[in-house]
Amino acid sequence: MCRTVDFHTYVRVKGASMRIGELSRHTEVSERLLRYYEEQGLLTPDRLPSGYREYSRQDVETVRRIRSLLAAGLNTATIATVLPCLEGDPDHLTPTCPDLLADLRRERARITAAIEALETSRTLLDTVISSK
Repeated sequence: MCRTVDFHTYVRVKGASMRIGELSRHTEVSERLLRYYEEQGLLTPDRLPSGYREYSRQDVETVRRIRSLLAAGLNTATIATVLPCLEGDPDHLTPTCPDLLADLRRERARITAAIEALETSRTLLDTVISSK
């Protein structure tokens, strides 16, 4: 679901837009990963008639938010639903939708359960290692 822009729109906003390589440099995220984010509906760059992607300066912030949410343990499907309901700096995101906190609490519980399962696995492995 990419928007298309005509040549005149491109000329008017050219200074405020960038291609994928520049977005990659600004965010330190590979071009391949940026394309994946687009496939997942996390980024929606404009498309020139030539097919080139054009990103806005706001997309730099969006990628940083995506990276922050991935680091928090959310998958891209979840991020696609919560991203429109967050604002602020990637290190201090603020929910803006009423239902978002309940969704985030469920994700936190899922992550907590995964951590507990990993801790159990580590304890069992420690037992095997120390029995030698």
